[in-house]
Amino acid sequence: MPSLSPMPITTPTLRHLAPLALAAMLSLGVATAAHAQGVRAEIGKPLQQAAEYLKAGKPKEALAKAREADAVGGKSPAEQLVIDRMKAAAAQRAADFPTAIAALEAIHPKVSGAEAGQIAEQLAAAYAQTRNNAKATEWVNKAIAAGNTGGTIKQLQQYLQGASGDYAAIGRDAAAAVQAAEQAGRRPAEDDLLRLADAQNRQGQTNAYVATLEKLLLNYPKKDYWNAYLGRLARKSGFSPRYELDLLRLRLASGTLAKTEEYMEMAQLSLQAGFPAEARRIVEQGYANKLLGTGPEAGRQQRLRDLAVKQEAESKTNLPNNVTEAEAAKDGDALVKWGYAYVTLGEVDKGIAIIQKGLAMPGIKRADEGRLRLGMAQLQSPKSRAAAVQTLRGVRGADGTADIARLWTAVQP
Repeated sequence: MPSLSPMPITTPTLRHLAPLALAAMLSLGVATAAHAQGVRAEIGKPLQQAAEYLKAGKPKEALAKAREADAVGGKSPAEQLVIDRMKAAAAQRAADFPTAIAALEAIHPKVSGAEAGQIAEQLAAAYAQTRNNAKATEWVNKAIAAGNTGGTIKQLQQYLQGASGDYAAIGRDAAAAVQAAEQAGRRPAEDDLLRLADAQNRQGQTNAYVATLEKLLLNYPKKDYWNAYLGRLARKSGFSPRYELDLLRLRLASGTLAKTEEYMEMAQLSLQAGFPAEARRIVEQGYANKLLGTGPEAGRQQRLRDLAVKQEAESKTNLPNNVTEAEAAKDGDALVKWGYAYVTLGEVDKGIAIIQKGLAMPGIKRADEGRLRLGMAQLQSPKSRAAAVQTLRGVRGADGTADIARLWTAVQP
């Protein structure tokens, strides 16, 4: 079964970092700054031309003019700062990252507060472009220390963590973001859940990974997440093979039952479980979807269809006697089974009443499974649908029943 392994890390690639790092304060505002700070004409004129070149999308020409201004002798600290700003802006846009780094590192000690955080961010991005991830990480940390905690610096941090293989750090950051959202009563961001799941998967944290996949599914019920989670759930520690049919039921309900062999398996498991009406519907749907009834296996598929029809007719005849016998049993498990059989026949309310009677018997052995069947049945009844979620949330079994119950709350009709 498909899974999300490895899962994508939705962080910027290197080719995205340069645009993220540019700040308007380093380009078109330079000429204004030069005038305001009394920069001499022999410096101000080439800087003005550089700004115009940047505006026209000609960064290499802009960088040449910035260098022309830098060649003037006897520059004051204010003049040098304005020149370095222009060199940084032009060099970044021209993809001359060594020049940009030199200019930005010259600027950083001369600024403070929010601007220092912005310059540190640009230095981090420029170093990342040169594949110097150690220096990039150093400047990311300086940016955050300066109060720059915006989305861009976080994306850059995530990129660097991924590039370094520091999945423990990725997991900690993503887990903190998910926890903060949940504590605030917000839905966690899909990107944070994806990063957390990827980090857990890469570190072999199987149960944690499956738990995060479940959060992804419950918050963002996409088919990819259904496929990934259901594929992993069957291998979860403690999950009982008894509930293989339930996984296929969830695939059907979520629109992810898509293969001929899955339809055949589900129909066969339904027959074995004593639910021929369900089996017949599965086969009919397979035929309607052109997944059954054609090819070399068409004969076998038709025989399965005929068997389901035959056993469904027998079930309608035998069910009343089955229920009577179950009422005389010491436990209520058989009543739960035959009650759900009535549900599969379309007699939902009658089936619900029988399941509830079985759950009320003191000797019931599989109470959580019974509550699961009751919740699944209630979802199919307009009269009981409001109670279904509460019933499903009351399932506590560690054998897979609680996992399945939670998922039914995501696919309720």
